[in-house]
Amino acid sequence: MVLYTSPFPNSFLSVLHSFSWGLIFPCYWLADRLVGSFVPTTYEKRQRADDPCYFHALCIIITTPIYLALLAASLPFALIGFLLWSPLQSARRPYIYSRLRDKHRANGATLLTEWKAAGSGKSFCFGTANVCLLPDSLARFNNVFNTQARAKEIGRRIHNGASRPQIKIYIDSPTNTSISAASFSSLASPQGGENTNRAVNAGIKRTTSMEYKGDNSGSNNSEEREEKGGSGEPTEGEENTCIVRINGEDNGHVSDPEPDTVNGRAHASGPAEPSLEGDAEISKTPNHKQKEGDSGSLDSYSASRESLVKVRAGDGTVDQSAVNNKLLYKASIMKKTSVRKKKHTDETFDHEISAFFPANLDFLCLQEVFDKRAAEKLKEQLHHYFEYIVYDVGVYSCHGCCSFKFVNSGLLFASRYPVMDAAYHCYPNGRGMDSLASKGALFLKVQVGSTPQDQRIVGYISCTHLQAIAGDTTVRCEQLDMLQDWLSEFRKSTSSSSTANPEELVAFDVICGDLNFDNCSSDDKLEQQHSLFTHYKDPCRVGPGEDKPWAIGTLLDPEGLYDEEVCTPDNLQKVLESEEGRKGYLVYPTSKNHSSSQKGRKASLKGNGRRIDYMLYTEEGLYLEWKVEVEEFSFITQLAGLTDHLPVAMRLMVSTGEDDP
Repeated sequence: MVLYTSPFPNSFLSVLHSFSWGLIFPCYWLADRLVGSFVPTTYEKRQRADDPCYFHALCIIITTPIYLALLAASLPFALIGFLLWSPLQSARRPYIYSRLRDKHRANGATLLTEWKAAGSGKSFCFGTANVCLLPDSLARFNNVFNTQARAKEIGRRIHNGASRPQIKIYIDSPTNTSISAASFSSLASPQGGENTNRAVNAGIKRTTSMEYKGDNSGSNNSEEREEKGGSGEPTEGEENTCIVRINGEDNGHVSDPEPDTVNGRAHASGPAEPSLEGDAEISKTPNHKQKEGDSGSLDSYSASRESLVKVRAGDGTVDQSAVNNKLLYKASIMKKTSVRKKKHTDETFDHEISAFFPANLDFLCLQEVFDKRAAEKLKEQLHHYFEYIVYDVGVYSCHGCCSFKFVNSGLLFASRYPVMDAAYHCYPNGRGMDSLASKGALFLKVQVGSTPQDQRIVGYISCTHLQAIAGDTTVRCEQLDMLQDWLSEFRKSTSSSSTANPEELVAFDVICGDLNFDNCSSDDKLEQQHSLFTHYKDPCRVGPGEDKPWAIGTLLDPEGLYDEEVCTPDNLQKVLESEEGRKGYLVYPTSKNHSSSQKGRKASLKGNGRRIDYMLYTEEGLYLEWKVEVEEFSFITQLAGLTDHLPVAMRLMVSTGEDDP
């Protein structure tokens, strides 16, 4: 299958399309600005309430006639452009595949070699998020605004969170022989590729060869790093990984001689980046305010308050033994917390509410990237971390669907691994406002490695966005049926293997997306019992109508997006960790016996909020000798104030059962 790197098969059609859109765009922009000026967000309302001169109302009175006059003048050109643009969509390809050309940042080929060295298996991290990048006037109905600036900021936050170093801490103790689970927190948050090698100036480098012992000897540790790590650069295949091995007594817990550092925050030297580049409107939002303890804020170089290692590093020298003491103390605290978290559950994997995207995020599925200019800005930011991106997915006009489509599907896929095949299908049964968008499903096949016998190891990822209207349960069930059928056809058409001659080994099959129904609402019983959940596993689900106790909703109450308590990633994380906090800021499952008001809702409804963003995986159709298990599941608050959904992430371990080499 050919991957389409341009929207049209030849340059003539591309130029003609650009010309037609150039005629349409002024009318589109003016209409968007005109409608947007009458739909203020709650943040703007609060700002205007403090304006005694009613300056904004005066601006609207002056600018509205100007917008209307310009809109009327641009309509004839827009009509001509539309007559050219609409028939061109029949030749348009269903997506654009973008591959990073910067060889200094491209590492997809290197990642493919890691499987051979992985031995008994390898883990892969998946993320999904609804980012609400609609035209600005429509986004305001969800209480978010300035789509172009948000797109750039969303991409920057995802890149900053995913590019953090991954720390693995192993605690060796005479009374505890178990090895702690791998941590996906960070030592510090590098803000770009150039800063990845200077996360902390205290001499703690991100390298797989260093080991911090429990002897509190700074000199020995420095010598050991020089012998094993050299310059401290990461070894090939484990670029962002730091392995810390701790030996200690009393179950690996070592007391901290400086207890006042328990609540300290990590700070890395280096200039702070501006919260937004060249956009004053969004920079006024509460997101840019760095308050004490807001370690998850967008410009913070520190890790979240859950980080295993929190070190205070200044411009001067830092005593290495003190650093080691703090390191040991933080590791022991996190081990205690982990045990307490799992004490009342039977889960075999970690689960948390995190202020950051997981380190070493491999695959990202986004929904509602409807605006084309915003998609370009988002793509540019994501390319700082992801080498392969599929965007502008969908159809326009009447091509391929039974109704006219004004916007695309809003789906975007980003990957660190090479994309081998891709296919898109549009749901033909959309209703209401959803019928104006080409909502559908994007299917992808990625290569994640190869065996010593040079057999390709591949994975399948599906990204989708279902009908949004609350009462359309039948429509969503039909779309789930189509999703399964299309996925089965895609796997058959792209497979080059046979039972007798397996050229490819399938490592995973994952479905991500906004399904627009939750597992606890009485109105969504039909979707909850769909056959999809018999073939695919939901890590957050016990059964139809019941979620696991730790699972929380992913749909935020739009009215509270800019409240001080939740306007930063770290603050939103703290609120969602509290049951009372969730009741105030999450949308709860609908019920025929309860009103739709969110504020003041008490524990009369089941669940911890409407969880409509899903990550599903299966063991069906995979290589029989391998096993797929969930290592970690996270609800992420890093996009606080930028969207009305919580991103979720899942890390899967594909175990081959082979011995380590």
